[in-house]
Amino acid sequence: MKVILLRDVPGTGKKNQVLNVSDGFARNYLFPRKWAVQATDKAVQEVEHQKEVERRKEAERRQNAQNIAQALEGKTITIEAKAGEGGRLYGSVTAQEVADALKKQFGTEVDKRKIELKDSIRQVGKTNIEVKLYLGISAKMNVDVVAVQ
Repeated sequence: MKVILLRDVPGTGKKNQVLNVSDGFARNYLFPRKWAVQATDKAVQEVEHQKEVERRKEAERRQNAQNIAQALEGKTITIEAKAGEGGRLYGSVTAQEVADALKKQFGTEVDKRKIELKDSIRQVGKTNIEVKLYLGISAKMNVDVVAVQ
């Protein structure tokens, strides 16, 4: 019997996959749990349509991330922080502060978990960071920490 899986089924297949399974497995296991439906022509067309819509959305998200990466590449973010003698900060500049400054200065909202700092910034000066916007798409930027009196 041909079925379309409605969710990932371990050992059987992935969501939206069209499979040929035994009648008993489909009727006694997959259908009662609502993990699959019978693969009629209309249902297969609907799944193909959903896959196409998802591919278009994925391409659009990827293109948006690419555009943002090109706009941010090589830019410098300036952050003011209190510092003591020798340029040592009283606290540290975290990824959250970099994300807030990025939104304020460039109007681009980025999740703090997407900002890669090798360590927290504890010194006045320039530091290189990487902002990962999407799978395989990132922008290298500079953070310039200046002392505030």
